[in-house]
Amino acid sequence: MEKKYLVVGNMGYVGSVLTKHLRKQEPNAFLIGYDLGIFSHCLSSDCQIPELCLDIQYFGDARSFDRKVLDGCDGVVYLAAISNDPMGKMYESLTDEVNNRSCIRWAKAAKDAGVRSFVLASSCSVYGTADDSPKKETDPLDPLTAYARSKINAETSLEKIADKSFYITCLRFATACGMSDRLRTDLVLNDFVFNVLENRKINILSNGKPWRPLIDVSDMARAIQWGLQREGDNFLTINAGSSEWNFQVLALAENVQSFFPDALISINENAPEDNRSYRVDFSLFEKLAFNYRVNISIKDSIMNLVDGIKSIQSKNLDKSSFIRLSVLKKYLENNSVV
Repeated sequence: MEKKYLVVGNMGYVGSVLTKHLRKQEPNAFLIGYDLGIFSHCLSSDCQIPELCLDIQYFGDARSFDRKVLDGCDGVVYLAAISNDPMGKMYESLTDEVNNRSCIRWAKAAKDAGVRSFVLASSCSVYGTADDSPKKETDPLDPLTAYARSKINAETSLEKIADKSFYITCLRFATACGMSDRLRTDLVLNDFVFNVLENRKINILSNGKPWRPLIDVSDMARAIQWGLQREGDNFLTINAGSSEWNFQVLALAENVQSFFPDALISINENAPEDNRSYRVDFSLFEKLAFNYRVNISIKDSIMNLVDGIKSIQSKNLDKSSFIRLSVLKKYLENNSVV
């Protein structure tokens, strides 16, 4: 029997890649999307819209849903989120409501509906400031932002819901990067590539020393597919990424510069210390998800971004639509959803 999957928050940066990936990998699966549609217009490709690969697209706020959408589902992926630190700082209450409390409502409803698997896109940002050793899943957490706190709170509550018939996987993703049909340029590597193509300059807002783990969005989709299908523990929180993809910010900029030798790197030597600095140990993921490990290189990710962003520039698309905070602020100014 073919599987039936529901993706909550499917019309964003990650969801646009995930749904196409699932359709390609499981062509006969029944795929459902549920999204408010705030970022539906933020298309960075002239290809068909990602939602055409779905069987059903529901439009609605993740904080309010009809449980009937879960009928017959085998797996649910929760991607809905106020998705970065600046947005979390500006909309802290909304961040907790969407990222945490709504996630738990969906999980409880999914369990009641007989769903087998529930996957949360969590974040390595829960580690905050770290020492020199890469952080493992069992290491202490140090959330520095509303976004990170919301992810920890969701993980904690989800652990209480899982049981032998309801598998929950919390994927603590590295910082996302790479090309998507709904690109974000407010992510560190994507920002570097976008700016080097705009003006042959890479602006580093810090001193370049903070560590960041990264993962291409295409590999995020593969990890989510593994989470939907995996066996083993009923509840699992796991770092999702590659140990080879831990970079200092300056090294990331230099990787981009290697494609554009005439590009200048600007470092803000007077910037306050960036406390969000951590390396992450992904050995558990690399062991358990052996066939779904990261398989794209940093060079490939950069080249895909270069090709995709050049296409955007040739069409003179609205640059602000690729900055999530800008889009969300415009939406909230005209809609009462907080």
